[in-house]
Amino acid sequence: MTLAVVDSGGANITSVMQALQRLNTEAVFTADPEIIASAERVILPGVGSAGAAMESLQSTGLDRLIPRLQQPVLGICLGMQLLFRHSTEKDTPLLGIIDADVDRLPDQPGLRIPHMGWNQIEPQRPDDLLNGLDAEWFYFVHSYAAPVGPWTLATSRHGRTFSAIVQQGNFRGAQFHPERSARAGARLLKNFLELPCN
Repeated sequence: MTLAVVDSGGANITSVMQALQRLNTEAVFTADPEIIASAERVILPGVGSAGAAMESLQSTGLDRLIPRLQQPVLGICLGMQLLFRHSTEKDTPLLGIIDADVDRLPDQPGLRIPHMGWNQIEPQRPDDLLNGLDAEWFYFVHSYAAPVGPWTLATSRHGRTFSAIVQQGNFRGAQFHPERSARAGARLLKNFLELPCN
């Protein structure tokens, strides 16, 4: 199996690569469109701002390639948000795979933004990505979140309910960091690696 981890200009790639190695999976970290297009599976990680990530993808043409991919794709954290149409973070157009907008979590007394730490998910509908997982706890770090809609596989809540796991065709996304989420995170990554290729 060939697995490409997209270089979208963010940090913290080491923990993603190490989590894959613990699953006995070797991955290529790359921004090369040919390698990404030919990989059997693709992971789109992201840490930082939506604008910087989109600029990085645009500089290599990946903003045009990624929405056309037919193989299983998993967006992680900011990578999941990039699957959507638009972010209110500096009014940033995104990849447009999911027709909805990402917005900042609400500022409320006693509510810390960014949302940082362990939080529970609530599955909304079955999917192979959720095999063996129920109301699990995962590790989140984010200030922006996607709304709930027909794309939502699982929700979580921090000030408001938001999409924690999404699916649109061959694209899936996790708002949390599975690579930092112990057993549950490892199971989700394993499920992704076992998704059938088109």
